[in-house]
Amino acid sequence: MKKIINYPEDFVNESIQGLVISYPDIYKFSSETNKVLMRSKKSSNKVGLVSGGGSGHLPLFTGYIGEGLLDTCAIGNVFASPSVDEISNAIKSANSGKGVLCIYGNYGGDVMNFDMASEMLEMEDLKVESIVVADDVASASYEEKEKRRGVTGMLYVFKITGAMAETGADFNEVKRIALKTNENIRTMGIALTPTILPQAGKPTFEIGDDEMEIGMGIHGEPGIRRGKLKSADEITEELSEKLLGDINLSNGDKVSILINSLGATPHEELFIVANKFNNILNDKGIINSKSYVGRYATSMEMAGMSISILKLDDELEKLLLEDANCPFWY
Repeated sequence: MKKIINYPEDFVNESIQGLVISYPDIYKFSSETNKVLMRSKKSSNKVGLVSGGGSGHLPLFTGYIGEGLLDTCAIGNVFASPSVDEISNAIKSANSGKGVLCIYGNYGGDVMNFDMASEMLEMEDLKVESIVVADDVASASYEEKEKRRGVTGMLYVFKITGAMAETGADFNEVKRIALKTNENIRTMGIALTPTILPQAGKPTFEIGDDEMEIGMGIHGEPGIRRGKLKSADEITEELSEKLLGDINLSNGDKVSILINSLGATPHEELFIVANKFNNILNDKGIINSKSYVGRYATSMEMAGMSISILKLDDELEKLLLEDANCPFWY
């Protein structure tokens, strides 16, 4: 294991402390725990937006706090869910009297702990509901899409819901736009190398130097197939076939695309994928309104990438393009 760390057990705390000290105008810790991050200046008179999940995915989840995005985030250990107490604290910290909407990925531990925290706080007359993001087309069929994992596409839910909440819209409107966004996202990715968790000190899985895993999850969950490494264009064609076959798009429809590095894959390789995917969309008469290319949701130092696509209408496009104050949304 080669990592620039001190002690494995301090990895999460020290990295989050470094994030806060680097951007004090954006982030601060909750007064009760360093496992909850919140905006440096709490917003008032808006629906609170909360997320949470395991560490090891920066900037997901913690990085996407800021004006036009999330209000708070509960932080788990590497690839582990935050606790019920930490989630409860994040929800209370986000509350300004208009209710709180939790947005997180479809993973068993996260769902269970968010449900428990929400039930506890509802007993205190705090309005809390959840949007469980399930955008990974490789993890379940369309007929069972509620079983899909939540991956990079959840950033679109953060961004668009955050823009709506910032207007002061009521709880039902904010929830409506979150559900609408969630329904229109699809993501699929590939992995080329494993990752090494600091406290484990060894790779999470094995894969040959000449192999790739199509559809692997951001924790190293198995994909739909493993095979020999192909060219960037061949990989993009395979992913696009799965993505576009799962969402109803016609000539003239607008989309946004997000080409994401899982950690080690450089921008140059991502732009090769972006070039090919845009050509595929152009050939089908689909209009790409906005591209995002970079490290948005990682799996530590895993080499690999994912493509997310969001079907837009005028409402979603307007909210997507609103400004947001966050070091990682660009």
